[in-house]
Amino acid sequence: MKKDIILSGVGGQGILSIATIIGDAATRAGLNLKQAEVHGMSQRGGEVESGLRLSDTEIHSDLVPLGSADLILSMEPMEALRYLPFLQKEGYVITSSSPFLNIAAYPEEVVRRALAGLEHVITVDLDQIIREHSIPKSANVLLLGVAAEFIGILTPEQLEESIRNIFSPKGEAVVEMNIKAFKLGREYGKRQ
Repeated sequence: MKKDIILSGVGGQGILSIATIIGDAATRAGLNLKQAEVHGMSQRGGEVESGLRLSDTEIHSDLVPLGSADLILSMEPMEALRYLPFLQKEGYVITSSSPFLNIAAYPEEVVRRALAGLEHVITVDLDQIIREHSIPKSANVLLLGVAAEFIGILTPEQLEESIRNIFSPKGEAVVEMNIKAFKLGREYGKRQ
């Protein structure tokens, strides 16, 4: 089994943390993993993209080919659209519906219509959920929770174990806040 995943967003939204969690879970599960170079991480508010390839067989390239991504997981809706050429026909887009307004003329309505026109898309109002449940700084893990059932090659339980592992140096309160976010995301994803 193989899964190609594109992670996207803007600097400061936690894309690298999502990649780290998935990478840790894949390593613990004994899967082969390749991560393409991460772009944009040096500038808060700038574009960030990472390609992850997971497989139970050998992986020859770290680049996700055009038209082969099983999943685009995006913290920012316009950034999700940027990577559509990488998505396979039956692939899913799971994205925040909340734009990161870092440009003056952000085309919010155009982006919303474009996403609504996709066959396999789940949009999540991350801002509302994190406010309602008092889980600041966990929107990225909440979005990963939504995607947990769609990743397929890793179980949600493996991802949860990696969340605990990755965040444990930051203390139990941070771990529990992220586990709560992940579980809320899973419930949202199951309803979709």
